[in-house]
Amino acid sequence: MEMKLVIQFFVLFIFIFCFIPHASAQSTHPDEVAALQSLKTKLVDPMNHLVNWRSKGDPCASNWTGVLCYLKLSTDGFFHVRELQLLNMNLSGTLTPEVGNFSRLQILDLMWNRLTGTIPKEIGNLSSLILLLLNGNQFSGSIPDELGFLVNLDRLQLDENNLSGTLPKSLANMSNCKHFHLNNNSLSGQLPPEFSQLPKLAHLLVDNNNLSGKLPPEYSALAHLMILQLDNNQFAGAEIPESYQNLSRLVKLSLRNCSLGGAVPDLSKMPYLSFIDLSWNKFTGAVPSNKLSDNVTTINLSHNNLNGSIPESFSLLPALQMLSLLNNSINGSIPAGIWHNKSFNSTARLLVDLRYNLLSIISGDLNPPQNVTLRLRGNPVCIRANIQNIHLFCDSDAGGNGTSDGPTTPAACPITACPVDQYFESVPEAPTCFCAAPIRIGYRLKSPSFSYFPPYKYDFVSYITHTLKLDRYQLSVDSYAWEEGPRLRMYLKLFPDISKTDHIFNESELRYIRHIYTTWHFPGSDLFGPYELLNFTLLGPYSYVNLGTAKSGISKSFLAAISVVVITSAVIVSVIVTVLLMRRKNRSRQLSRKNFSSKISMKVDGVKEFTFRELSQGTRNFNSSAQVGRGGYGKVYRGVLANGTVVAVKRAEEGSLQGKLEFLTEIQFLSRLHHRNLVSLIGYCSEYGEQVLVYEFMPNGTLREWLSGKSERTLNFVMRLRIALGASRGILYLHTEANPPIFHRDIKASNILLDANLTTKVADFGLSHLAPVMDDEGSVPHHISTIVKGTPGYLDPEYFLTHQLTDKSDVYSLGVVFLELLTGVPPISHGKNLVREVNAAQKSGSLFDIIDTRMGTYPSECVERFIALGLRCCQDKPEMRPCMLDVVRELENVLQLVPDSMTMSDTTSLQSCSSSSTTNPSLNKFARMTSDVSGSDLTSTVLPTLAPR
Repeated sequence: MEMKLVIQFFVLFIFIFCFIPHASAQSTHPDEVAALQSLKTKLVDPMNHLVNWRSKGDPCASNWTGVLCYLKLSTDGFFHVRELQLLNMNLSGTLTPEVGNFSRLQILDLMWNRLTGTIPKEIGNLSSLILLLLNGNQFSGSIPDELGFLVNLDRLQLDENNLSGTLPKSLANMSNCKHFHLNNNSLSGQLPPEFSQLPKLAHLLVDNNNLSGKLPPEYSALAHLMILQLDNNQFAGAEIPESYQNLSRLVKLSLRNCSLGGAVPDLSKMPYLSFIDLSWNKFTGAVPSNKLSDNVTTINLSHNNLNGSIPESFSLLPALQMLSLLNNSINGSIPAGIWHNKSFNSTARLLVDLRYNLLSIISGDLNPPQNVTLRLRGNPVCIRANIQNIHLFCDSDAGGNGTSDGPTTPAACPITACPVDQYFESVPEAPTCFCAAPIRIGYRLKSPSFSYFPPYKYDFVSYITHTLKLDRYQLSVDSYAWEEGPRLRMYLKLFPDISKTDHIFNESELRYIRHIYTTWHFPGSDLFGPYELLNFTLLGPYSYVNLGTAKSGISKSFLAAISVVVITSAVIVSVIVTVLLMRRKNRSRQLSRKNFSSKISMKVDGVKEFTFRELSQGTRNFNSSAQVGRGGYGKVYRGVLANGTVVAVKRAEEGSLQGKLEFLTEIQFLSRLHHRNLVSLIGYCSEYGEQVLVYEFMPNGTLREWLSGKSERTLNFVMRLRIALGASRGILYLHTEANPPIFHRDIKASNILLDANLTTKVADFGLSHLAPVMDDEGSVPHHISTIVKGTPGYLDPEYFLTHQLTDKSDVYSLGVVFLELLTGVPPISHGKNLVREVNAAQKSGSLFDIIDTRMGTYPSECVERFIALGLRCCQDKPEMRPCMLDVVRELENVLQLVPDSMTMSDTTSLQSCSSSSTTNPSLNKFARMTSDVSGSDLTSTVLPTLAPR
């Protein structure tokens, strides 16, 4: 056996020695070098970005200045271009068919140039393409049918070109595409009903084209659609299908100037709807009176043929910024409750435009606050002399336009404090006078879901800086202006951290920030919608930074020589180590089999005993491709049983093996743990010296994955609160009802799992008994002394210092999870400790600055109580922390305070997550174990105690 193994490694060594140096001496694949050469000859580059390169070198790695062009060594021994980004470089010319030779290309970004000609059909050959960004050019002709072959594409941006012809039905094959941005072209024909087959489509922007026909009712099947923007097309006489009210995730519906008719549909069943623009159409009848979502900011029904009265339900919309019924035949009274029922802060603004209707009565006191702009010109009420100050609202320019910027924050430094010649500026939001060189970014929101920006400026800054891992003061919104669309164009300045002594970003930071913007790593935002990067300007100390992949100063021959030496040494060492390990393993297996050959049997109720052959077949002989994780116990594999059931198989490694009696005793103990918030064992295997545990897969992965953005969905406040409550109930069961009681001692977000319905399941407990054991006198000690185990950031500091584990050690770890739920930040991030950061924010009164913006809206009182509970759990002294029963009770009380409207919308969100989880490969990749075994559920009416055993 050993001789055979040595021979195999020797053959492998010869193969690597002979072929690897040859491969490493290769450069970019010849077809791709030719494509780059062809691309360069067809592009006119007035700024000389595309300079010459050595024909046998790494062209885009070494000599394309300012161009992001990444290469990666592949299994064929060649480098392949993975990303080609030539955005906003003032390039003209055409895109050659040879672009289809980049066989491994994932990003093709040519935004904001002046490219002409047609889009090459050969782009359809780029099967690995994820981002196709050709917007902001002058491409003409039709969209190639071949683009439908791009089944891995996430984002298609062809907007703001001169494209014509019809929308290809083949685009419906892009099963992973979330963003269709085809606006501002000259596309004609009908919207293909086949687009309803796009399972992940979130944004459909086809406004400003020449589309006709009807609105496909099939689009109601787009379960993830958030933005439907079809303005300025000609759907003559068409109606909005009644089935569109089933678009439960829709945030923005914009169908302005589309020649639509019929009645305005009832949109009250859309819980996330924020923006409605149906203006400049031919709608008739009354305005629907059912109450819309509390998220609604904009209702524009102007320039239609509507009649009837203004619905009283409009007075119940707390986020409303604009209501326009201009130029209809609305009659009856003006409901003053629209502004009287609204609480205005300093940045809130409300525009009520009722001009040119048939309104003749004022309902209530006509005295709106300064935040409200009321326009009544062209109504009968304006000629009634007995209404005081009526002329203030009937003048043509009454109230302004509702889009002023508002006051700006004064700079923290005197004007003369910063050296202008070095492009340094005062950082406006810095806590002290600080001068630094900013990065200037042109940025545009392509479809925001609001009409007035100042109330959302704070959320916007938090949204950007959180993703870029910056502090809020490092981003300044320099200016912004509304453009036709409506779209919001803004100029941002990003400043380096105040701790930097040189007052500038380093090159790696610049690369990181630009990479986030150009690869769309910002999480999806319902409120701000899709964005586009207009420019990324580097001035002053950044002028000479080349953001393209830098040329290596080490020659290829030297790298090849190093590769040979390293590989040769590694192979020799591997042969020696493998032989030694095989000898040791064989001896160990012999001993193990001898130890396990004794006839020990034990019936374990509630779990199934699997044969090793069953589990081996189900995991393809524990193939590495089936491995989905690894823990302290051993490796975890995805297995499929003979009946088709998918399971998670945990195979113990040598260091985790126990005696057979101990193992079966452990299994018997685990089989007795039944609770809806705990992962439950469904089977085991104990033969041939193997010890294997079998669990069910959990399709929605771990809490940490959701908080880190690996999931497509985000968790709103109510979801997070219920997750915390479920985890707490599971831990309470371990502490009080397990016999013997268990202290988990490694509670963390990655050990909190979510099933298909987002029910919380606590995992990785009970593999070794950690709770106190009775002493000789029959009493239970308050702690146990143990080797410190756990995860940094979650670890109880008292336990770390004293090695004494108590139930309050779990309370501390769970408190950290609570803070993580509310902030979205890991317990240790960029050298900062989450508990300290939240404590500091509470003391400074800036608690809401650190709340995770992805959580959406939330009741402030509930969040304050939730954070307060988390901080109490994280007290340094264990005696100051609440017990688990008090934690559960407090979370139940907080949940009862949540408004019914939020808990109902949470149920809808949960159902959406459940339906999407089974088809989301990114979630399946991180699947974990779960159980459907139901058990006792602890509520506030149960008073368990920690009884001795």
